[in-house]
Amino acid sequence: MTYSNNKKTNQRDLPKINNNIRFPRVRVIGTDGEQLGILDTRDANRMAEEQELDLVLVSETSDPPVCRIMDYGKFKFEQEKKARAIRKKQHTADIKEVKMRYKIDEHDYQVRVSQAKRFLNAGDKVKATINFRGREAQHVHLGQELLERMALDLTELAEIQQKPKKEGRNMIMFLSPKKS
Repeated sequence: MTYSNNKKTNQRDLPKINNNIRFPRVRVIGTDGEQLGILDTRDANRMAEEQELDLVLVSETSDPPVCRIMDYGKFKFEQEKKARAIRKKQHTADIKEVKMRYKIDEHDYQVRVSQAKRFLNAGDKVKATINFRGREAQHVHLGQELLERMALDLTELAEIQQKPKKEGRNMIMFLSPKKS
């Protein structure tokens, strides 16, 4: 990559502030939101420097382009802070898996149900899987009954997203948390 090519990409990535604004005349908005009128870019830059602030290009599509006098560092920090707060509040629903066999003991079954409850309360989806080995594949109906029983035990917390379905040597059912 040549130096001149790198210089062009760097200028394109820079925000349009202070001396990076390439328009001869701009409409200037002050710190309090008041209109200061249409000025030469150099005069607007001088005004911003006198107030120890930055001249930031807000809208380059309007005629003439609109610039605002503000503290760009503080503005950028506030934007990043808002974006972090939004990301923090978001919850992506993960798919948690609960595996068992159709010949599961009652206590072990209750453990799987309590795991599923914990996952559903956290807002995650649950994939209940029953694995069949060897000749166990002949007893698909028992696996289906077990998954239906699990769905029945979790009716207050979950709704069935996908009914029990056989895929190869496994039978799978998806549950999602109920919307309150």
